[in-house]
Amino acid sequence: MERNESPLIAASYFWSDTLNAFVFGHGPASPKLADVLMLTGLDISTADTTHLFNTKPNAKVETRAIGGWSGYIQKYRRIGPVNAKEQTTFLNMWLDKFVFCVQSVGPTSVYLSAAERLANGGRFPLG
Repeated sequence: MERNESPLIAASYFWSDTLNAFVFGHGPASPKLADVLMLTGLDISTADTTHLFNTKPNAKVETRAIGGWSGYIQKYRRIGPVNAKEQTTFLNMWLDKFVFCVQSVGPTSVYLSAAERLANGGRFPLG
């Protein structure tokens, strides 16, 4: 399924980084797996994701003593076409902060192998 850009853009206006939820007039609403499917096109129906976290990633990403999220972004952003490492580091940040809502003040490498798989065009089953 291809992602639907219009709902993704519209939903981003209501997202609260503080609450990790959408904030509407009637109150906050947490995204469900069906929302993830609709907005991003990620696979939510395939079971068994344990193999994604048991594989060792090829990318080496520094996450400690880097200065939190802003230091991570400064270190790994590039100008020009996006390369595989930049895509992997972005997806690692996105998975940490917005999909799995890791409660840390900086990046981790917990989901790096999953980010690398997504950057290389692989599927990421959330089921």
